[in-house]
Amino acid sequence: MPKDNVELAFFWTEVDDFNMNDRETVIEFVRNLPEKMSLAEIVREIELLAGIQRARQQAHRHEGIPAEEARKLVDTWASK
Repeated sequence: MPKDNVELAFFWTEVDDFNMNDRETVIEFVRNLPEKMSLAEIVREIELLAGIQRARQQAHRHEGIPAEEARKLVDTWASK
């Protein structure tokens, strides 16, 4: 993951992913990544992007898990 993972946060504020297909979303996302990233780092970023997109789509459909459970999951992911 890049040292400053601000790119992902800003990506979501700039792109309305419900109006882009998956291919367009990934292409735009990769364009905004730092040039000096390994393929493995890019793959991890795309997997994170996919997870965020799934969560946003679930939220849009009023599905998913309660916020408190989500916070616990994020805490376990962050500790890995």
